[in-house]
Amino acid sequence: MRLHRLTLTAFGPFADSQSVDFDELSSAGLFLLHGPTGAGKTSVLDGVCFALYGGVPGSRTAARLRSDHADPETMTEVVLELTVGGRRLEITRRPEQLRPKKRGSGMTPEKAVTLLREHTGGAWRALSKSHQEVGEELLRLIGMSKEQFCQVVLLPQGEFAGFLRAGAAERAALLGRLFDTSRFKAVEDWLRDRRRASEQQIRTGDEELLNLAHRIQQEAGEGAEPPQDWAAGEPDLAERILAWAAVLRCGAREQAAIARLALDTAEAAHTGAQHQAQAVRELYALQQRHAAAVRRAAALAAVRPEREGQLARLERARRAAAVEPALELREKAAREHTAAQSAERAARTGLPDGLGLAEAGAAQLTEYENRQREELGALTEAGRAEQQAAEVAAERGSLEREARGAEQLVADADAWLEGWDGRREALRQRLDDAQTAALHAGELTAARDRARRRLEAAQARDRHAGALQGAEDRLRTARDTAADAREAWHDTREARIAGIAAELAAELHDGHACLVCGSDRHPAPARPSGRRVTADDEDRAQGVYQRAQAVQSEAQDAVSRAVAALEAARAEAGQTPLAELAAAHAAVDREYAEATATAAGARPAREALDRAEAEHTRRLADRQHAATRIATLTAHREGLDLRHADLTAQLTRARGPYATVADRRTALAADIARSAEAARAVRTANDTAQSVKEADARLADAAYRAGFDTPEAAAAALLPDGEARRLREDADQWQREEAAVTADLTALDLSDAAALPHADPDRADRTAEAANRRLQHAAARNSAALDRCAELDRLGARAATRTTELAPARADHARLRRLADLAAGTSGENQLRMELETYVLAARLEQVAAAASLRLLRMSSGRYTLVHTDAKASRGSRSGLGLLVLDSWTGTARDTATLSGGETFFASLALALGLADVVTDEAGGMRLDTLFIDEGFGSLDEQTLDEVLDVLDALRERDRAVGIVSHVADLRQRIPVQLQLLKGQRGSTLRHRTAAER
Repeated sequence: MRLHRLTLTAFGPFADSQSVDFDELSSAGLFLLHGPTGAGKTSVLDGVCFALYGGVPGSRTAARLRSDHADPETMTEVVLELTVGGRRLEITRRPEQLRPKKRGSGMTPEKAVTLLREHTGGAWRALSKSHQEVGEELLRLIGMSKEQFCQVVLLPQGEFAGFLRAGAAERAALLGRLFDTSRFKAVEDWLRDRRRASEQQIRTGDEELLNLAHRIQQEAGEGAEPPQDWAAGEPDLAERILAWAAVLRCGAREQAAIARLALDTAEAAHTGAQHQAQAVRELYALQQRHAAAVRRAAALAAVRPEREGQLARLERARRAAAVEPALELREKAAREHTAAQSAERAARTGLPDGLGLAEAGAAQLTEYENRQREELGALTEAGRAEQQAAEVAAERGSLEREARGAEQLVADADAWLEGWDGRREALRQRLDDAQTAALHAGELTAARDRARRRLEAAQARDRHAGALQGAEDRLRTARDTAADAREAWHDTREARIAGIAAELAAELHDGHACLVCGSDRHPAPARPSGRRVTADDEDRAQGVYQRAQAVQSEAQDAVSRAVAALEAARAEAGQTPLAELAAAHAAVDREYAEATATAAGARPAREALDRAEAEHTRRLADRQHAATRIATLTAHREGLDLRHADLTAQLTRARGPYATVADRRTALAADIARSAEAARAVRTANDTAQSVKEADARLADAAYRAGFDTPEAAAAALLPDGEARRLREDADQWQREEAAVTADLTALDLSDAAALPHADPDRADRTAEAANRRLQHAAARNSAALDRCAELDRLGARAATRTTELAPARADHARLRRLADLAAGTSGENQLRMELETYVLAARLEQVAAAASLRLLRMSSGRYTLVHTDAKASRGSRSGLGLLVLDSWTGTARDTATLSGGETFFASLALALGLADVVTDEAGGMRLDTLFIDEGFGSLDEQTLDEVLDVLDALRERDRAVGIVSHVADLRQRIPVQLQLLKGQRGSTLRHRTAAER
């Protein structure tokens, strides 16, 4: 993958469009990115990462990519042109941002944009504008995630310096993130989970076997307690349970044989007792039957007169039964005649005068009925007209209600629409205010920062001003003290010189040459003063002066520092008073809070406007529909009014004195029904009177033939059904009882039994019951023994079956436990105590160390080599991820933490480059033609720097470009091709520099 051109617009610190020509920078193989802090070096790398992945490296966020220096009309955009996978592509990304409205004031959100183009056939061809499709296509072509890309293309040298000194856990975290060894960790987790599952399966099976053993013990009874040391998970638990169960089954079968012998003996005794008891009960029954027959014969003789009277009553009742049908017919005819007379009187009630009297016959009533029916038939058409009139009236009412509803709907719509313009304008204004406030809040962020910085600078200015005044006071005091000390030192020195002169003068004599001037004349020799000053006095005075001068220098330095700090604070805060700046900062804070609060209402304002516009559209549609409906209803109602007037005139004639035609028809129908009913009642009364006469004649004839003088005598001889049936049943019962008593008294077996001694069945039953209890007890013991054998056989078979079922699971569990312990590093077979994921990472680390050593040897002039070690770590640490540096000068391998600062830098750089090679191969062999290295060169001496640059030059020999991000001034002389970043108040700019320009 090779980068060609990067264009950043309103991105990070860049206010306008800035382009980076990587082809030009890569022409020399090495190029330098340098500039002051905050100029945007990191933003250039962020732009590359944002174009490829839609995000920025590390913990930084893409939420604020837009430049605070950019014009509101300029949209934030990143365009990257590169070649990857043999295809030349152009990626354009714009993050979500605010832009000014095209109409009106305020800001409106602009959605994120992603565009992908490919250069084929001499022209650019659009491929996709979908965020997801572009991301998937780039990820497929690059073959690396964002984290891997940032690790191997934007080499974070400082992180690898820490990697050299890190422990195994930190190295595992970084290597696992780059090489994605989560699948191996998943294998460890899978094996561990499978082992736990199989262990739980075995434990569950053993618990089932223990439960079966407990049930076997319950069935076997006392003396069958299993050993107390049995527990789930023991290797031979199943075999021990099966052997123990087999012993219990043998004992149970012996107990069953003993119980069967006792049952056979009890059955024989029970059978004999039953036969004896049966014979005693039979004799006792015969004796009781004979005694009962004697008592019943005496009772029958006592009730014979009563029996004969009842038989006579039954005979009279039998003869009267022949007359009973005629009696019933006479009573029925009389009841029917009485009812017919009552019905006739009731039917004549309500008939016109003349028809209600008894003299009016059925013929007159029928004639009146026919006249009424003719009049009712004439009202049929009028009834239909009345129904039509009611339907028309109902339809008119429905139309009037619907019209009123439509008119109300129009009125409601008009009332709502009357204030629509004002409401819409208010909602739009509310939305515009919220969007404007959002933009204003963004603008106020920088203003708040400036106000805060000025306020802090003003506070520092006032503090420094006070400190400066104190420093100046101390300086003046120090100056005075130093001047006094200097004057005292000079006085002491002059006094000492004067003393020396006096001493010399004391040795002068006229005619002798002076040792100082050589003159032999001494006109004014010096005179000694009152105090003698020695060299020590002069040295002490000079020391006092020097100390005072040092204090003065310190005070002067303090004043200089205070002046510098004050000037720096004044440069930021100016001369504005602190109170005024505090008020300005508070005002900006309040304005920012108000703008933020107002901006928070943007979304509710938009939703309210959308709801209002939808309501406006609905109201207009409802009003139009209602107006159309009103016109239609009015025309229909006018036609109904004409139809209703015609029907009303027709009905007025047909109703007569009644309120409605239906009322008149109802009255006529009632008259017809009453007259018809009265005619039928008259005819029925006449017929029932004749039936009564005929029934009287038949009754008198039937009574005579049955032997009764009058029908009343025959009626008196009749018996109720229940009483006659009771008398017949009593007669039959007496007859059967006499026959039974006669049979029992004449039976030979009863007579013979009565002649024998009295039988005692209770005693025989007690004897049989005792034998039965013994039999039941023996049968229960035998059944329990058989059930125990069967249940022990069943439970033993279940235990054997479960043992057989668990055998494969036990073998699987042993294999899984061995594999899981081996993968987790807890097995004795895993001598290095290394987990599976760590083993894979150790192999990757070994590859990285080998690749890094190729460059480290050259950087260190053949001295150092990185060596991977899988030596067992101390307790609690992870093995397999050790890293040592082999020193060829001493022939010893030592910890990488012992490297010096410069050695750590080039070792970490070699490690980063080696890791980039291995990760690239891991990601599918994607060639990376452009790399960036971040800082750290300042810790190298001149010779090591040359060797490091030689290694980076070797990358150029492989047609790879390396960009170095550094502040080291010496690199500006060594690397001719540079990308310089210039920082200003209106944003940063980019500048390409070559050796010719320098």
